Amino acid sequence: MDSAELRRHTATVLTLLAVAVCYYTTARLGLLQQLVRGQVTPLWPPTGIAVAALLVFGLRVWPGIALGALAANVFIGPSALPVLIIAVGNTLAPICSCLMLRRAGFRDDLDRLRDALALVFLGALGGMLISATVGSGILLLSGALPAGGFWPTWSVWWTGDAMGVMVVTPFLLVLRRARLPHGAGLPRCAEAVALVVCTTTVTLLVTDTSHASLLFLVFPFLIWAAFRFERTGAACCALGVSVFVILAAGRSTGPFAHHGLLTNMITLQAFNGAVSLTALLLAAVITERKRTYQEIKRLCEQLSEKVTRLDT
Repeated sequence: MDSAELRRHTATVLTLLAVAVCYYTTARLGLLQQLVRGQVTPLWPPTGIAVAALLVFGLRVWPGIALGALAANVFIGPSALPVLIIAVGNTLAPICSCLMLRRAGFRDDLDRLRDALALVFLGALGGMLISATVGSGILLLSGALPAGGFWPTWSVWWTGDAMGVMVVTPFLLVLRRARLPHGAGLPRCAEAVALVVCTTTVTLLVTDTSHASLLFLVFPFLIWAAFRFERTGAACCALGVSVFVILAAGRSTGPFAHHGLLTNMITLQAFNGAVSLTALLLAAVITERKRTYQEIKRLCEQLSEKVTRLDT
């Protein structure tokens, strides 16, 4: 084995270990909001990391995902066999999401409307049906869940995995390409700080008000982020809003007070789905419009140069 091949193998192993460590670490953070059996949470960030890793590094990183999933579940599962099956489901779900996205012609720079739609409907809502069904089913078959607990557990599991893809995956994909705008000065930085402060303040207020559901008040700030800061701003804003709302749902405060688990999960899924769609789709449309404008401008300049040559 020559030195170049050794370096490639070393890089592959390090990538797999990094994916496994990130999966396990974010899984422990996600379990802080567990709602069912100490292992089912309304936000499961590892799925977002897994899908992003597969899209960026390819299917070759699946052993890292499997290792992280096994390590995350080994101490909280009912027994060895259910833990193994849950890890398999948690590995297959992001792999299927990645395959469906690639089949749909997905581009991980999220600069097209079709990419944002594919990520939400194929990557999140579609692919995560596998992990939720496998996980909830094996818990039921192993006796860890009562017969009536399947659908509430399934709803939380699916919501958590889907939210991980909806809010974490786009954040990671745009973060790796994020650059400071050329010529960004103090006004631009001040606007970014104002956006963060306003979004955080309003989200905390609406998730602490139980007399009326005021969650819709966060949408103007998502629009602000998408228009002014495009994909990076939209992804960061959607992630922040979703995290605060999920924390409120876990505490059963604000609009999630006095409701059952299944009702809260439906509300949470609908709201976070709307947040992700609004932010990602609007940012994609704005990016497409800007790219089209730049292309038209370039063609006009070329045409002007050719006309000038003909006149001379």
